This record gives sequence, structure tokens and C-alpha cells, in this order.
Amino acid sequence: MSMMPDNPLIVQSDRTLMLHTVRSVVDENGRPRKDADGRPMTEEHPRFCEARDALASFAELEKSPDYLHTYRITPVSIWNAAALGLSFEDIESRLEQFSCVPIPENVRVDIGTWLKRYGSLRIERKGERFELVADDAESLEEVLGHTQIRELVECDSEGRAWVGELQRGSIKQALIKIGFPVDDQGGYVDGDPLEIELREETLGKQSFELRPYQRFAAEAFHRGGSVLGGNGIVSLPCGAGKTIVGLGVMSLVGTKTLILTANSVAVRQWHDEILDKTGLQENQVSEYTGSEKVVSPVTITTYQMLTWRRSKTGEFEHFKLFSRENWGLVIYDEVHLLPAPIFRVTAELQARRRLGLTATLVREDGKEDEVFCLIGPKRYDVPWKVLEGQGFIATAHCTEVRVPLRKSEKAGYVLADARRKFRIASENPAKTEVVEQLMKLHGDGRILIIGQYIDQLTALAKHLKVPLITGKTPAPERQRLYDAFRDGRERVLIVSKVGNFAIDLPDANVAIQISGTFGSRQEEAQRLGRILRPKSDGTGASFYAVVTLGSRDQEFSQKRQLFLTEQGYSYEILDASQLNTKLVSGVSV
Repeated sequence: MSMMPDNPLIVQSDRTLMLHTVRSVVDENGRPRKDADGRPMTEEHPRFCEARDALASFAELEKSPDYLHTYRITPVSIWNAAALGLSFEDIESRLEQFSCVPIPENVRVDIGTWLKRYGSLRIERKGERFELVADDAESLEEVLGHTQIRELVECDSEGRAWVGELQRGSIKQALIKIGFPVDDQGGYVDGDPLEIELREETLGKQSFELRPYQRFAAEAFHRGGSVLGGNGIVSLPCGAGKTIVGLGVMSLVGTKTLILTANSVAVRQWHDEILDKTGLQENQVSEYTGSEKVVSPVTITTYQMLTWRRSKTGEFEHFKLFSRENWGLVIYDEVHLLPAPIFRVTAELQARRRLGLTATLVREDGKEDEVFCLIGPKRYDVPWKVLEGQGFIATAHCTEVRVPLRKSEKAGYVLADARRKFRIASENPAKTEVVEQLMKLHGDGRILIIGQYIDQLTALAKHLKVPLITGKTPAPERQRLYDAFRDGRERVLIVSKVGNFAIDLPDANVAIQISGTFGSRQEEAQRLGRILRPKSDGTGASFYAVVTLGSRDQEFSQKRQLFLTEQGYSYEILDASQLNTKLVSGVSV
């Protein structure tokens, strides 16, 4: 590879990728230009956006300061790329296309090694048994050299390794921990048949059909019903219709289906969508929740329900739901939230088709490899900005408003430990004035105010005289407030973490985040997602993160923004005085 000094990317030997977002502005003689204050002038690098989009398919964004973004290539990022059909040549050419220096040879070797390992071990059905098969005898011998692997298989006199039917998940978990992802081609039980026909017209007499990307996603998962499909993740932005993809998969598979969701509101939304857009009847679709435990050919429940137990050492009494019916498909909505106990039972469900739906595969607990091996690899993904450009999700403008800490709060902040510092900064009382300014700036907006701390939200709701929804708000009251927001009787809602997921409020066009969960990237994505449904009048959406200047709150805010930065969003940075100037001038942010 020849040197290309004008390219924006540096590939380092530790598999980190440094991507320049800007470059120096030069005059006609090639000398750096300076502004009136004598500072070097910069401009966005003309190849930054192209490079960012190319890297997103096989690398993970770790840091995104203004001028230099840091990515990392990992085994799971490469295995997901392989599952999407990228070859070694594809990845190598993308790195060479944007790199300004030669690619270290060890990086090429690592990528090649990881790609070769994807699918080099397979589980295949042989009659009524399952065999762990390798492309070469050395690979099989290598993995069987590990005690934890050898204990999960039965080796015969011919050196063949047999896997028990209920051990398919356990062996995949153990193998991925030592760097060997398994391609499970052991097939599936069909489950009890259930004809699920998609309507051409909803119950509300509106025409209905899957959007092209929704159809492609469903087909990429199903793979014609072969053992090459039937498991894996579909990743689409909030508001892009992941539920509709689920309905498309249900129609293709045509079997009894168990659906796991994040909360009771999501259960109700799935229930309504299924009845509205499929030919299934009311008695074929049921909810299995705290208030109603009914099992039907299509049953919808929550992670919280399934992981409930009477004590910390008690049994998970509702796990029996997994085996109660002959399910042919299990759908994991918001799969990035999958609780640890569900991983355990999912390991025993490898004979069932498994679909994971998510806006982001990011897990703050680092269990992406568990999702990969037990639910399946990423089968379909599309950048958020692509769907925005096609009009399928709303155009969004992101702004971070930085608010100083008041003098009365500074002494306590300085003396506090790290966790307490974050709490003090997150609950900065000065944020209330900023929220009021933003509400004035968007006088006709439909506004969601989202936060982490109940005391903070309660005080704000009382001050603003607007409704508050928390985890303790009864489901009927929640539904009443959501309905009031939809029909315009309530213009502003304050919501706690329950607002992160499964709120179907298509007219919401402003979100104001006043506190969050430390550096949770998936939370930031979900919160932006609350306002991404296309607006009936074609207008865009505005997302604000209100943070305390120079504090732990600001530090974690930058971490939360990573995933959205990777998707192509940028944050305009304002301080409180700049926001006030915009308000006085009537300029929309």
C-alpha cells in the first residue's frame, strides 16, 4: 500500500483505528491558514463521513472527541461482519481506502484469523444426534483440549464429538469464550403450525405492506426456512418498525410464537399491532403479565415477568412458559436488555428459531458475545442516517446544553466521591431554567422530558405543573396519559427510565434529557428514538441533552453519545447563555 497522507484514518497495531474528523485549511501555497486570533483553521475532512460509514460495519466506536474518533476491531465485530457477508478482501480494501499509513501486518493476520474461525466449527444434525464438526482436524483437537469443552461433548472411538440436544447453547457459550464462534446448523423443531397472514389493509382501513428494508430484514433472518437462517439479530433505528419486521418473520415461519418484551406497555403495543396487521383473531393472541396470565398460539410477556421469583434463591416460576407450548419461534424484543437468567434458559432453546430485535447491539455489561452465540449473529443492519435520508425516520438535530453548577452546589461537589459527584451534577437545579427555556423555544412542540432520578423528576413536574410517569405509575394511568399526549390534551410529559423503551408517541418531536445512566450508549439511542417516528407534517425532531459544565455529568454524556455519533449524528454544543440568546432572537435550535 502506498502512503496517502491526505486520508483520514490511522490503523494501529493494537487494532485501534484513529479517524480524523477535520483537517487543516491551507492557502494556495499549501501553508496552514489562521483565523483572526492566530489559531489554525480547520474544516471537516472531506472523507470523514464516507470512512465513518465504512468502519461501522466491522469496528466499534469507543471515543468521539471533536477532532479524532477512536474505533476498535474486536472478534465479535468481525464475526458480525462475516455474518453480514463481508470477506477479508472487503474489510482490507476499506481500511486501505481510507488509511494514510500502511496497515500493520498483525492487524491483517488477526482479521483473517477471526474471519476463518467464523463457521469453521459447526453443529450438524446426524440422524437423531448432533455432531460438533470442524473444517480441519487440528481445530477440533485444539478446542477439545480445553477441559470445559471436553466436559460438554461425548467423544467416540473415531474421534467424533457429539453434543446433547440440550447442550447446544452451552457448548456455543463455552466455545465463543475461547475465540471459536459456532455455526449451529443443527436445525429446528418446527413448532405447532399457525398460519399468520399479513393484511393488505389494517383494521383502520389503511393500506399496509412491509417497507422494502423491513421485508429484506425478515427474509435475511428466515433464509428460506433453511438451517442457515432462523436465528439472529435485526438492528434498526427506533421508529423504523422493528415490530413490523417481527410480524414479517412470524408470517414467514408460520408457527406458534412466544414474544418477550421490555415492559407491559410494549406487550400491549405488540398485541394491538398483531391484531391490526395480521389475520389472527383475538383468541389467538394473549398477554402473559402480572394482571393477565393467558397462553395462546401467540403469547406476549415481559423479561421482568419471566425473571420474577419469590426470593433471591427461589426458582423462576414462570420459566415453564418456555416449555409449556411447542413454540416454533421466540422473539426477543429490545434484545440488548436480555437479563442474565434469560441467557440461561435461552441456552436450552437452541432448537427453536430465535429472533432478536434492537436499535443497538451495545450492552453495557459486555455480553455481546452471549447475544451473538445464543440468539445469533447480526442478520440485517441499516445505518440510521440512511433511513433518515429516505424519509422513513424523522430528521433529528441533537444539541448538548452545558449548564454551570451554582456556587451553592460547588463545595459539596468538590468534596464528594465519584458516584456522588455524578448525582450532584445530574440533579443540578440550574437545569430547570434551561428546560423552561427549551419549552418556550418549542412553544408548539410535543415534548418529552426524560431523566434518571425520581426526586429530580418529581420536583420538576411539580414546578412545571405537567404529568410525571414512573415505574410506579399504574398501567391504566400510564395509558391514559399517553393517550392524552397523542390526542393533544397533554403537550408535555415527564418520564423516568420507563420512557426509554416502547413508547408509541408518533407526534413527539422534542426530547429533553436532564439525567441519564452514567455512560449508557444504548440509553441515549433509545431516548433519541422516542422522537424519530416520521411526522405527519414532515418536520424534524430535536433532541437535547442538558448537562452540567465541566463535571462527571458532562464526561458521561460524551460516552452516552458514542453510538449515535457512530450512526452519523453530531451534537451542537451550547452553553446556557447561547441558548438564552437564541430564545430572545426567536431562532429555533
